[in-house]
Parts: sequence; structure tokens; C-alpha cells
Amino acid sequence: MTSEQELRQKLRKIAALFEGATTTGERDAAAALNRIRAALSAAENTERTIEMNFRLPDRWGRRLFLALCRRYGLRPYRYPRQRYSTVVLRAPESFIKETLWPEYLEISRALDDYLNEATERIIREEVFGDAAEAEERTEAPPKHLPAIGFSLEAED
Repeated sequence: MTSEQELRQKLRKIAALFEGATTTGERDAAAALNRIRAALSAAENTERTIEMNFRLPDRWGRRLFLALCRRYGLRPYRYPRQRYSTVVLRAPESFIKETLWPEYLEISRALDDYLNEATERIIREEVFGDAAEAEERTEAPPKHLPAIGFSLEAED
């Protein structure tokens, strides 16, 4: 099994865990997703809906979060002049804290692990065999050299 297939299988297991799937057939069916949507609908009828801001500066994490929200029938948005990294969501607080956010964190970790492994492998194989971090030096920088810095800001 390739690492991408392993990732896909892991993501399915995470989804099944949060959807409460109990049998193999349920994991493959829409029943588990429908059940969690029904639970969300029930919470919306019995619990106060809150508006919560999420700051997701990583474009991949933001895309994942938006997809998860939409999967459950939620409609993420942002107000005028808010940054692209801001996502606003109205939902029952218990759903956000007990289902949506924990599931996001689990899937995000799995994707980060996969992407880090793939990136390191490609760098080692196609750029240079040593993909280690920069060494840390204990001595102070020389005073006669100017310190110039560069920063790559994520584009939205």
C-alpha cells in the first residue's frame, strides 16, 4: 500500500470515529454522516448557536476546515475587511468543541505528517540528499557583517 493510500485509509478511520460509525458497512455508507448531521440539527434546536472566529493562516488548513464545515452542512463565512485567514462560523458550541474542531485537528495532523514525509523525500531525491535543518551555532554573529533578513509570507 502506498503512503497516499495509507493516508486515505487513516482519514476514513478518523471520519468514522467522529461520525460514530460502528460497523464496517456504516463506515462505507452515508448513514454515519447523516447521523452526525441529524445530531447537529438537534443541537441547533436545543442549544444556543454561537458565532466563533477561527484564525487559520495556513491555506491548506483553511481549505480543510472549510471542507469539514461544508461536509456537515455548515456555511463558513467572513465579514468585509477580515483577512482571508479568518473564518467565521455559526453553530452550537458543543458541536464545534466536541466534533468539528477535534476532527479538524486529527485530520490536519495526519495531512501534515503525510506532506512532511513527501516533501522531505522529494527534497532528498530531487534537490539534495541532506534535508536536515540548519545547524545551530553557539558563537555570536560577526559584528562586521550586516544582518539582512528575508521572510516568505503566505499568500492568500
